[in-house]
Amino acid sequence: MTADTLGGVWTYALELVRALAPRDVEVTLATMGAPLSEAQWAQARALPNLHLEESRFRLEWMDDPWEDVRAAGDWLLSLEARVRPDVVHLNGYAHGALPWERRPLVVGHSCILSWWRAVKREDAPERYARYREAVTAGLRAAGRVVAPSAAMLEALRAHYGPLPPAEVIPNGRFPGVMPPRAKREPFVLSAGRLWDEAKNLAALRAAAPRLGWPVKVAGDARHPSGLAVESRHVELLGHLSSSSLADWMGRASVYALPARYEPFGLSVLEAALSGCALVLGDIPSLREVWGEGPALFVPPDDVGALVDAVETLRHDDTLRTRLAVRARARALTYTPRRMAAAYLSLYAALSGLRIPEAPPPPPRTRSPLPETPSP
Repeated sequence: MTADTLGGVWTYALELVRALAPRDVEVTLATMGAPLSEAQWAQARALPNLHLEESRFRLEWMDDPWEDVRAAGDWLLSLEARVRPDVVHLNGYAHGALPWERRPLVVGHSCILSWWRAVKREDAPERYARYREAVTAGLRAAGRVVAPSAAMLEALRAHYGPLPPAEVIPNGRFPGVMPPRAKREPFVLSAGRLWDEAKNLAALRAAAPRLGWPVKVAGDARHPSGLAVESRHVELLGHLSSSSLADWMGRASVYALPARYEPFGLSVLEAALSGCALVLGDIPSLREVWGEGPALFVPPDDVGALVDAVETLRHDDTLRTRLAVRARARALTYTPRRMAAAYLSLYAALSGLRIPEAPPPPPRTRSPLPETPSP
C-alpha cells in the first residue's frame, strides 16, 4: 500500500491497517511526500501487522514532480519484487500505470481537477495537462477503483473516465480515538490549513467577529510560500498531535467546516465521534456522508448563513445536543471494521485468495452524551 505523509491519507491508511490485523493481513506501507515525523513513526510501530518503507519522493499533485514520480515508480516496482504482495493498493493515481504483476487497486481520495472546479469554479489551467494524462493512465490501468464518496467517484468519472469497475467505500475511524465528553465548552472549533481554499476557513474567520463564542482553529496558518495568513478574530492552535486534537474536539460544542471541497471529511467524522454539533458546507459529498438531520448545512460562500447557523446552536442547547447525538450516531456507522471488510472483498477479487472469516465485533458502548429525544 502507498500513502503520503502530509494529510488525511496517512490517517486513513493506519486505520485500515489496524482494522486488517484481526484478519491476519500484513501490510507493507510505502510512504512518499515527506519524511515521517516522530509521532507518525510511533503510530506505525504500534501496529504489529505493518511494515514501513519510507521515502521522500515528491507527489504527483506537487509542482513539477515528474522526475520524482518516475523514480518512485522504480522504487515501488523494486518493493513489489522483494515483498511479493498479493495485492497492490495505491492511494495515488500515476503509479497505477506501472507494469505490476497484477492490476492494482487505485483509491481516489481527491484530485487537482475536481479541487479546481469546486474551489475556483472553472476548469484547471493547461499547466495541469500532464497531471491529467498521468492520472487518467493510472486510473484506466487499475483492476478496481475506489473513492470514499459517490461524489468523489463521480468527479473521477467526469474528469478522467471511463473507469474500470469502481465502487464507493467510505472511510472509517475507531470511536475510541475521539471519545465524547458529557460537558461541552462554549467555543467553535475547526481544523485545517487556514490558507486552504477548499476548507474555506476564511469564511469562518470572516464570521468570527459576529459570533458570540470564540473560534479556535487547529492547523497551520503559514502558507507553503512562507507567508503567514491573516488570523485576526480566531485563536490559532497550531499543528496538533492526534491526542491534542482529540482533547480539543472533546471540549468543543460546535465544529464548523464551511468547505467548498471535501471528498469525505475525516476531521468532520472525528468531530462527530467527539460529540460536537456540526455546521458544514452545503456540498454534495458532505450531504452524502451526513445525510439529513445530523448537521446544519450552509452555502460555503454565505458568511451570513454561517453566522446564523452557529448562533442558532449557541442559543439553543436542546438543538445543539440533539444534533451532536445524531452526528455521533451517524459517525458510529463509519467503522474501520466495515471499511476493512469492503476492502478485503476487493483484495480477494484482485488476488483470487480466500479471505478468512471475521471475528465477532466488539460490544458497543453507550455515548456519555445526554440522549435528547428526536422531535
